[in-house]
Amino acid sequence: MPSEANVAAAPAVTAPEVGPWAPLRHSSFRTMWFAVLASHIGTWVHDVAAAWFMSERTGSPLMVAAVQSATTMPVVVFALVAGTLADIVDRRRYLIAVQVWMLVMATTLAWFALSGRMNEWVLLGLTFALGTGAAMAMPAQAATTAELVPRPLLAPAVALSSIGMNIARSVGPALGGLIVARFGVGWALSLDAVSYLGVLLALLLWRREETVSTLPSEPFGIALRAGLRYASKSGDLRSVLLKSACFYVFASALPAQLAIVVRKELGAGAGTYGLLLTCIGAGAVAGAVLLPRLRARLGVDRLVFGATVLYALTMLVVAHVRVLQVLGVAMVFNGLAWISVLSSLQTATHVSVPTWVRARALSLYIVVFSAGMAGGGLLWGSVAQRFGVPVSLTAASLAAVLAGAFSLRFRLSAAMTRNTAPSSHWPSPELTEAIEQDRGPVLITVEYRIAPRDRATFLSLIHQLGGTRRRDGAVQWDVMEDTAEPGRFLEYFVVGSWMEHLRQHERVTHEEKALQDTLSALHQDSQPPSVRHFVGAAPTSPRLTPLENDS
Repeated sequence: MPSEANVAAAPAVTAPEVGPWAPLRHSSFRTMWFAVLASHIGTWVHDVAAAWFMSERTGSPLMVAAVQSATTMPVVVFALVAGTLADIVDRRRYLIAVQVWMLVMATTLAWFALSGRMNEWVLLGLTFALGTGAAMAMPAQAATTAELVPRPLLAPAVALSSIGMNIARSVGPALGGLIVARFGVGWALSLDAVSYLGVLLALLLWRREETVSTLPSEPFGIALRAGLRYASKSGDLRSVLLKSACFYVFASALPAQLAIVVRKELGAGAGTYGLLLTCIGAGAVAGAVLLPRLRARLGVDRLVFGATVLYALTMLVVAHVRVLQVLGVAMVFNGLAWISVLSSLQTATHVSVPTWVRARALSLYIVVFSAGMAGGGLLWGSVAQRFGVPVSLTAASLAAVLAGAFSLRFRLSAAMTRNTAPSSHWPSPELTEAIEQDRGPVLITVEYRIAPRDRATFLSLIHQLGGTRRRDGAVQWDVMEDTAEPGRFLEYFVVGSWMEHLRQHERVTHEEKALQDTLSALHQDSQPPSVRHFVGAAPTSPRLTPLENDS
């Protein structure tokens, strides 16, 4: 892993003690939370109806798994685009447009079902269209949480979002199974269509505060590259993504095949299927309440591994046990294990990255989640098609434990302690003349004088700082030592344009400030480290003048 993954960071800013329900006191968050809860319930009703329709029509484990893949595969394709847009456009207007699309697609799907015109290909096509809308909305909705509550309430707000999803997981499947069993698939899909109206209304009522910035929004292509660059240079974010892949690819086997187990192995109906999904949701809600104590006692890394082992054991139970009561208990523990892993990974993604790139980081997490669920669902569905469901679930459970053990090397504990709040501690450069924003490249140099006894410490810290320079936009970075005067070091980094350097001023965090303060304390001079800027000079440009007073 890169050195920045192991930075000895300054202590993260800890929020004051607040209750788990405190974010609901804020009207904007409360309205959005209840609206999203209703929408999630509608989505679960749709999932139950779609899986049951496909199971009843085809009886094929692969086709049932294809329904899950049609929901999640669009996320793999579109989530990174959506995350980039969510960081550079007005999120409220963007989310309104996406909700209108999903309302139209869900209404069309319900009409096909009610009119008796639906077949497996219509279901897959319109489910893919709904999945596309969900993919475009997910990063923006996730990043919006930080705009609806004050910063001290961000952690409980994220937890409440997870609780809401799992309340929906408790209620939605049972409601979906009941409606499908009593009224049919068409009415269940109609309820899903209606559920999008609540989120649309909440967005129309939301009065979003505009982000204060003196700089224009990043162009889409530049913003997309910046997000990918940050992910490639951030050891913390890569650890979260790799750990996510090691879980979701194997965990996907159970949701992809549970309907087949209920129908073929138990000989039961949609009501039983909905009941088992409700048990999963109930376990997840209970797990969300227990999570703070479990995380405090075990630590986040041991918690995730233990939950992975528990999830694998529940898959073994589903593979080999045919007693409904035992399966119900196993599904409660399955939900507890699921929320323990899911919440830990989501929280680590939120807190390990700064605000300016958060939606893009969340979109990458969503891509890994969805690719794992979609690809894994098809993989284990294919195994079940050829060797049977018990073999498929057994193999997935064993592989999940092995992958969990392997992923112990990717630690979340460091990511959970990062202080990524913007510090804005770099002073504005003093200019002798105006500089065009697209002029570049820009070379920034920082000169240090270091005592021989501090040389090793300095070099270790400066390379950690170099990782942050690259993450925030530097296309080149290095540090050099004067051959004529040992102990005199020159750090330099290059960015593409003057605008990109100004963006670095907005992106620098408190963690980087602490690192720079430590380096400055090693500097052996009464004056602070000397900083100079050089801007690319065209043949007709005025003579280049060094610019001072930045850090």
